[in-house]
Amino acid sequence: MAKKAFLPIILGSDENAYGTARLFREAYGVRPLVLCTIPLAPTRDSRLFNLEVIDGFEREDVFPDALLGVLRRSAGAYDKQLVVPCSDYYALLLCRHYDRFEGLIANRFNSAALLDTFDTKDRFYALCAAHGMDYPKTAVAAPHERESVLERLPFGFPIVVKPENSNATDYLRCHFEGQKKVFFFDTPEEYRAMIAAMNRSDYRGKLILQEFVPGGDGAMRVLNSYSDADGRVRMMCLGQPVLEYYDPKSAGNYAAVISRGDDALYARMKAFLEEIGYVGFANIDMKYDRRTGRYLLFEINPRPGRSSYFVRTAGINAMKLFADDVVFGRRGDCVLNHKVALWSNVPRGILNRYVTDPALRAELKTLKAERTLMNPADFNLKRLYRIARVDHAQYKLFREYWFDKEKERAT
Repeated sequence: MAKKAFLPIILGSDENAYGTARLFREAYGVRPLVLCTIPLAPTRDSRLFNLEVIDGFEREDVFPDALLGVLRRSAGAYDKQLVVPCSDYYALLLCRHYDRFEGLIANRFNSAALLDTFDTKDRFYALCAAHGMDYPKTAVAAPHERESVLERLPFGFPIVVKPENSNATDYLRCHFEGQKKVFFFDTPEEYRAMIAAMNRSDYRGKLILQEFVPGGDGAMRVLNSYSDADGRVRMMCLGQPVLEYYDPKSAGNYAAVISRGDDALYARMKAFLEEIGYVGFANIDMKYDRRTGRYLLFEINPRPGRSSYFVRTAGINAMKLFADDVVFGRRGDCVLNHKVALWSNVPRGILNRYVTDPALRAELKTLKAERTLMNPADFNLKRLYRIARVDHAQYKLFREYWFDKEKERAT
């Protein structure tokens, strides 16, 4: 039997994994393989892909052998196998153990040295400084400096506080009252109260303290890109988040994004990514500082982002560009998005209630939202029920945790 052209293997089971599988299925009619530790709601009861649960798959002592076993098993049926990580941790494991996969993965990943600069925010900001990229005013506190750091802050309150890597295992597995991926504090007293709780936990990592840049969710920007194995950027799509999540587990993730275009920003970011030799997908978070007219970089996630389906809403199938490049050797001119379109991961009622910027509210009325999980080609009663439950839960979480960043922290 003749081999099939390629097999997409997707690591993870959240909305990102579902959206990635949906893009492959749409572009090529292929049935991807999704590997995960636990099947989350977005990928359950789907007909788009095969899902395989591997106990402890996220553990470093399990991951390499488990993935190698899958790759060997499938190698005889496919000419090439593409692996797409849908979390920073899977991206790190792929990079760290790439040589162990015996050339069975067709796509390349960033070097361990480059990935190390993205792993913590202090190293990432050093990289930005070396290449002339803007980033927020920042102070880094080692565990023993969590309280004394306030004495040397080069900026005042309000401040934003983050663990050096909010997705790292040591932070995700520790627990303390009020734990979040991103904290906002208006006073030193609020900060010290959080530190007291954190110090009673097992978290021993650094903290990143930053100046709060004025502006609500609409001041954020997210840039998605794809670079080929030679480090040349092949696609860029800019998005303006109009609403973020606010509950502690999801804070900092985007609930809705409008795609945009900005040629000056595209040119600068393209040069930066090519200078550092970046390979593969990037999800870059930044904020527009209206005081200076500059974009301040927050982080680069070395993978498709959770909100990456907004790129498809803009008319670009990033997985098609990726497979065309790696599998079929087709490389065209760099695709730069300028289309305005709306992607949302929450019901319209939440957008109507919690997007407060007048200009964005007016624009939302002119745009029809596309949602990753609302896929007509994959509807069944079980999936519709799960999506309805998730939507219902989102109303409750926004009622409980939402606050107006622009109004309460205007400077």
